[in-house]
Amino acid sequence: MIEEASKSGKVTVEKRQLFMEMRAQNFDVIRLSTYRTACKLRFVQKRCNLHLVDVWNMIEAFRDNGLSTLDHNAEINVSRLETILSSIFYQLNKRLPTTHQINVEQSIGLLLNFMVATYDSEGHGKLTVFAMKSMLATMCGGKIVDKLRYIFSQISDSSGTMVFPKFDQFLREVLKLPTAVFEGPSFGYTEHSVRTCFPQQKKILLNTFLDIMMADPPPQCLVWLPLMHRLANVENVFHPVECSYCRSESMMGFRYRCQQCHGYQLCQNCFWRGHANGPHSNQHQMKEHSSWKSPAKKLSHAISKSLGCVPIGEPPHPVYPEASERPQDLAHPTQLKPVSNNMNDTVFVSSGAPTPTTSTTLESPSRLDEEHRLIARYAARLAAEASNSTCPPTDLSFNFDANKQQRQLIAELENKNREILQEIQRLRLEHEQASQPTPEKAQQNPTLLAELRLLRHRKDELEKRMSALQESRRELMVQLEGLMRLLKDEEQKGAQTGGSPHSSPSHSASCTMPMPIRSTSAGSTPTHTPQDCLAGVSDDVLDAFSQGVPRNLRNDLLVAADSITNTMSSLVKELHSVDDGLEDEEVNMRNGREKVSAQRHYGNRHSTPSF
Repeated sequence: MIEEASKSGKVTVEKRQLFMEMRAQNFDVIRLSTYRTACKLRFVQKRCNLHLVDVWNMIEAFRDNGLSTLDHNAEINVSRLETILSSIFYQLNKRLPTTHQINVEQSIGLLLNFMVATYDSEGHGKLTVFAMKSMLATMCGGKIVDKLRYIFSQISDSSGTMVFPKFDQFLREVLKLPTAVFEGPSFGYTEHSVRTCFPQQKKILLNTFLDIMMADPPPQCLVWLPLMHRLANVENVFHPVECSYCRSESMMGFRYRCQQCHGYQLCQNCFWRGHANGPHSNQHQMKEHSSWKSPAKKLSHAISKSLGCVPIGEPPHPVYPEASERPQDLAHPTQLKPVSNNMNDTVFVSSGAPTPTTSTTLESPSRLDEEHRLIARYAARLAAEASNSTCPPTDLSFNFDANKQQRQLIAELENKNREILQEIQRLRLEHEQASQPTPEKAQQNPTLLAELRLLRHRKDELEKRMSALQESRRELMVQLEGLMRLLKDEEQKGAQTGGSPHSSPSHSASCTMPMPIRSTSAGSTPTHTPQDCLAGVSDDVLDAFSQGVPRNLRNDLLVAADSITNTMSSLVKELHSVDDGLEDEEVNMRNGREKVSAQRHYGNRHSTPSF
């Protein structure tokens, strides 16, 4: 009991250890879910040392442990899974040099706990054979094309056609990997996952399957798979370029160059975290570079490409025969052999009988192989044409003539292609010139530009003058309002005192006329109509100038000036008359006071004191 408890506690610690180490890497700061998922799965792959196990070694381990003969839905317990993983890692240590040996027990414990947590979340203690194969074939090392070929052999029928229910089962199992690293909302399994990969339900052969899986972009639910392989390929790539954000003098891994900002480049850490400075924005299109080429190498590559020495495009994967292939039976090792050459690519050789190791095999798909295929295809076509012709087989002139005609046809097509590209470039330049803004077009015509400037200047002058006239009119109206208010007050007070306009001179003299305030925006463009200039003016003034017919601005100003002049003259006269009355009253009062004081003085002198 004590040993079982200690063993279960050790398993629990090892189960949490991998996830704790992954959280310590702080992958969650990566803003793009695709890169975040690929980085997490790449960390699990390296931490469990699966990147050291090639896909061919994994297939060999499946065969040695008898998994090739089991049904996909068969279940195996955790103890047998541990035995399979032990054979994989112990065989790996035999292949590795003594200086690069791995800790087998630790790798087995981490990988076993990860697989159980991923595929046995309910704790049954069992996994299906297909789930184990899908996980190990996806997370092991090797080329993605080899993995996809092996996966296609597991989901296809005897005629070499993909079975959609089996592909759906593969997606169900492989998409549990992103869910295990907490990326299920972005790349979890849905019922429409198969439709997103293959929209048209048609016959899917090997080449079609590889085309779709290795396309750019790949299916959305599996977009993290090729990215994980690209991460593995660029981990040690050095870029002698300075990062525009963190100012690091060199980069490792991916390098991202902005397509809009000239010379703006980011390292993978800054790009993944969404850092940007200066005129650059995260909305700009970035190009991902997985290698570094010096300017001299770029120039030589461009010259070679222009001279036709470099092919324009290569297929992303080998093109296999269109004939249906039988699924690879791994029970017979001689039916499936990986063949490698110097081009770092691997292909299959499958046959119905055991093939000796000295037999001729297909070369890897590369540029030279593509040329050889084309040559073989042309030779077969020429041979067919020669056999159908009436000429004898010994007459080779027809073959040479046909080959010459084909070369001429290819040259003519290349010339037409260059002409079409030149025409496209010319039309693109004309379109860009036609879509230039209007000021640039006006610069091409100096006379039109001068007329436009003169018209704008004249328009500004008229607007300023109109604004000044409107402000002057408003000032005159305000002055007129003040004068009419003074006259009305005088008339009211004269009526109260018996019709005399001089009854309250002090009040009338103390009345002040409101001074208008000139607007400081007289030179700006007027934003109000002439009727808005009378806003705030009393009804009397409006009635004085509104006679049912709208007046002209000049007539209104003349009438207002005449009214103001007459009103001012009458006001001056009244003020003079008020001043004269004040002076007369002051003189009379002064004389009265003098008489009273003289009488008092005279009385005091002649009066007799009483005792």
